[in-house]
Amino acid sequence: MSWLRVGVRVVLIALLTVVFWVLLLAGTLLTALWPKTRVRCRGFIFKTWSRLLLLVIGVEVETVGKPPDLPFFLVSNHLSYLDILVLASRASVVFIAKAEIADWPLVGLICKSVNTIFIDRRARREIPRVIAHIDRELDLGAGIVLFPEGTSSKGDSVMLFRPSLLEVASRSDTPVSFAALRYDIPEGGPPAHLAVCWWGEVPFGAHLLGLLAVRRIHAKVVFGDKQLHDTDRKQLALRLHAALLERFESTAQETE
Repeated sequence: MSWLRVGVRVVLIALLTVVFWVLLLAGTLLTALWPKTRVRCRGFIFKTWSRLLLLVIGVEVETVGKPPDLPFFLVSNHLSYLDILVLASRASVVFIAKAEIADWPLVGLICKSVNTIFIDRRARREIPRVIAHIDRELDLGAGIVLFPEGTSSKGDSVMLFRPSLLEVASRSDTPVSFAALRYDIPEGGPPAHLAVCWWGEVPFGAHLLGLLAVRRIHAKVVFGDKQLHDTDRKQLALRLHAALLERFESTAQETE
């Protein structure tokens, strides 16, 4: 039965992605002369696509607190590729991602379509370009999302934030909001820290098929009630990490 579920979900995901990608391209062309309208159009399409995909995958999202008002800069703990859909379903967002994702088959194309900001973390010369891109998006009314842990985890803790990834935020005039993510699978299903969280050496394709076989997934996103700013990226990383830990709930029910 689970393989039938996987097959149906794969087909629906593919169809929805094609339809919304076409709508995204059409919306971009039609709003080319009105940048702010283009950002609102892109955000609405991305949000709607994310919500429908979560419905297809069987993910129910619980939101605690209120997403920050647009425009915003937000950081979150990172557990899974599912994080992108969960956060995008709550607000109009643009993600900051590692540069190599741009070259991934299909995924890279989709990320480019929703104006993902790619950054090569090893090249400091990238910082001015990324800051300029972020400032442009904020001026147009978008929300920026960064995962400062630098990689996804199994959700038993929040890894220390990499100060280098927060240099962009420390050099920006925009204060930083934060959100804590957690996943749970109802009794009878596999543990969420294995089925939902993507960590270790598990290949992406195998993990995705396993996730799509899960009947229901509960996602919880807790938005912080304050914003932080510090011109010292190390201090900003520490302060944001401490603030997020206050809202954090472990996804890992078992440690292995």
